[in-house]
Amino acid sequence: MKIRRRRAALIPATSGELVAGPSPEIRFRRRLSLFGAIRELWRARELVRTLTEREFRVRYKQAYLGFAWAIITPVVMMLVFSLIFGRVAHVDTGGVPYPLFSYLGLLPWTLFSNSISNGGLSLFTNNSLLNKVYCPREVFPIASVLVSCGDALIATSVLVVMFALYAFAPTATAVWAPLLLPIQLAYTVGVTLIVSVIVVYLRDMRHAIPIILQLGLLATPVAYGMDVYPERLQPWVSVINPLAPVIDGYRRTILYGQQPDWSLVVPGAISAFAILIVGYVFFKRLETGIADVA
Repeated sequence: MKIRRRRAALIPATSGELVAGPSPEIRFRRRLSLFGAIRELWRARELVRTLTEREFRVRYKQAYLGFAWAIITPVVMMLVFSLIFGRVAHVDTGGVPYPLFSYLGLLPWTLFSNSISNGGLSLFTNNSLLNKVYCPREVFPIASVLVSCGDALIATSVLVVMFALYAFAPTATAVWAPLLLPIQLAYTVGVTLIVSVIVVYLRDMRHAIPIILQLGLLATPVAYGMDVYPERLQPWVSVINPLAPVIDGYRRTILYGQQPDWSLVVPGAISAFAILIVGYVFFKRLETGIADVA
């Protein structure tokens, strides 16, 4: 075995003699410093802001309805869910009007879905910039996530109108809701980074994303409640899909006057931040070949 390795390390010279290959000292090795990468990303924050602003303008440029498209999608989905699950399937909402129940679940899901759809293709669609400008490549998917956050903020205005129409006021425990937002964003950014770099190396992923998101919508408690899952399986669901305890937490705090179910939120939070860290490391490991492959 040692002899074979030695022979593999030899390359023929022009004179026909065998000479040793490159010494280990001059071979390229990708050394990744997580904190160094974060510092570099922080220095590129102005670029992230510029890309976010550009993408936000391009998305609604020359669109007759403009920013209304950020509202139309969740509202249409809410109407469909209200017809199918509210009147046909008779989902138990605990006395809360079903449109409110479903829309509060659609808001975080729409943010996640739009981030994956747009951020997952961000490196592919910005191919011209990748080959001309050096910057941390993660700025492109992160900018797409921020644009989706802007859309979600616009869509939240409908929730205010719905509270007025149904004469249903948010409860005092809504003060707990902001604690769930970092979990949602950590999971969304982590998955977006993973998907965006996979799309560069595996182009078939572009066609698989819509199918996966449709299946994910059915597997996430958006149209129904967390109580659909057996109680013993709910912690595992929270680990596999951190959006589940986040949506359940929003409903508990805003609609039902309860605190989040910490037995579900804590494992979901650990899983979400673990996915963020693993996704960022995975992205940076494959970053060097993005410009060549994209």
